[in-house]
Amino acid sequence: MRELLRRGLVEGGYSVDTSGDGLEALGLALSEPYDVIVLDVMLPGLEGFEVCRQLREKGVWTPVLMLTARDAVADRVAGLDGGADDYLVKPFAFEELLGRLRALLRRGATERPAVLSCGPLSLDPATRVVQCEGALIELSAKEFALLEFLMRHKNQVLARTTIIEHVWDYSYDGFSNVVDVYIRYLRDKIDRRFGLELLQTIRGAGYRLTCSDSS
Repeated sequence: MRELLRRGLVEGGYSVDTSGDGLEALGLALSEPYDVIVLDVMLPGLEGFEVCRQLREKGVWTPVLMLTARDAVADRVAGLDGGADDYLVKPFAFEELLGRLRALLRRGATERPAVLSCGPLSLDPATRVVQCEGALIELSAKEFALLEFLMRHKNQVLARTTIIEHVWDYSYDGFSNVVDVYIRYLRDKIDRRFGLELLQTIRGAGYRLTCSDSS
């Protein structure tokens, strides 16, 4: 698969280095200023999650797209906690890979804080502590996962399909209102409790966590 991806990317005009070993991949990523990294989770020597975590610890903020056969929310959250920017579950369409790479290239390498913030709201993925104006907010595991996803994509309009695919472990069937229900839970615990309007409904498009530039 690595060779197929390399050939496809080269044909698409990209200059590509490859590695089949986690330790070697870490060395390459530390020594070369890459524009984007495609990182498989299951690597010999050092698994992809750990490669990504070490890169972030060493101050390398090159956008990382994780490839994984693990189609579970826990693994996705682990990848994001480790500093990954996006992930793609195998098998996938090559066109989708290209689309996600283009999105990451447009974003570029920007340092991301360990603690996520949005105005008075903060979320620590490592300790799983959520606070607003210094007060603790108790969230269920799914509420936490949803809020974390929204905070990692703050000020972006996210469709229900996108939210379900990243936070819930199944495809959107066009009828499920699970996102609406959990958005309401978060509004009750954050917006209504603290008199805020962070969670916005964009009619016909989805939801957006709106944060000021200063956050």
